[in-house]
Amino acid sequence: MPADLSDEIAAVTRATTVQASATELINGFSSRLQAAVDQALANGATAEELAPLSDLATALDASSTALQDAVTANTPQG
Repeated sequence: MPADLSDEIAAVTRATTVQASATELINGFSSRLQAAVDQALANGATAEELAPLSDLATALDASSTALQDAVTANTPQG
């Protein structure tokens, strides 16, 4: 069954800037990925088996933070 991404799509649609849209998309995907990892762990998967997915969630979080930092650093003050 395909994942229902309607909440993420709606959040991206509501965002009014490219930065906000990208951040919503990254954060939404990261949250769903982490939820899937947590569910797999609860169902008996090992952390070692899921390490590539956990690493991807961590990388997505870092990407979101880097994007927000870059936009903040390049936003005119005043």
